[in-house]
Amino acid sequence: MTTDTLTLDKTFERLLQERYSCRGFLSDPVPRATVDRILTLAQRTASWCNTQPWHVTILGGRAAQRFSKGITDWAAGGAAVVSDLPFPEAYEGKYLDRRRESGFRLYDSVGIPKGDRAASAKQALENFRLFGAPHVAIVTTDRKLGTYGAIDCGAYVSNFILAATALGLASIPQAAFAHHADFVRDHLNLPDDRLVVCGISFGFEDKTHPANGFRTRRAGIDEVAEFIDD
Repeated sequence: MTTDTLTLDKTFERLLQERYSCRGFLSDPVPRATVDRILTLAQRTASWCNTQPWHVTILGGRAAQRFSKGITDWAAGGAAVVSDLPFPEAYEGKYLDRRRESGFRLYDSVGIPKGDRAASAKQALENFRLFGAPHVAIVTTDRKLGTYGAIDCGAYVSNFILAATALGLASIPQAAFAHHADFVRDHLNLPDDRLVVCGISFGFEDKTHPANGFRTRRAGIDEVAEFIDD
């Protein structure tokens, strides 16, 4: 490896290590030039046949506040879950273990006792309050592109949040918005042929927020990879 290659490798590793799902933001808005830079970098995402199926609606200022209040009231009022994309049928085995660990560590960080359903439901609503973030990006894909359009959007989301990290911002990708796809589509006047994939709340990290004090663990290579040479 050359020195330049090693430097790039370490830079990429640093971004992956530093990025995490932020659940407490400062209210300070992100400069438009910085948002444009994130979008420019994320636009380099690879996609099937270069279809680039993602469309991003960026909300900030009063628009973000109206959206946040509207969907929070909608979800708190007991609205039924209406998702454009199928959610997991069940979490079992190691997937359940990882999900529980993440949830319990979050609840511990904000002082929610195990089994306190009212408190955990209140914490869940913080998704719709954008965790205090000044901006949210709603990611949609073309309905006719189906599963692979959504997969391409997943790659786009990954690059979006890594670009945000590189520019000194925090972010959190949120499937919670996909639970209320009809509300999102109606509020944003999106056409029926756009499927709601997820949202990304982003801004400057509130370093004092207790929910930002823990990190999730990653499985070892031996758990997720298999090598076949013969």
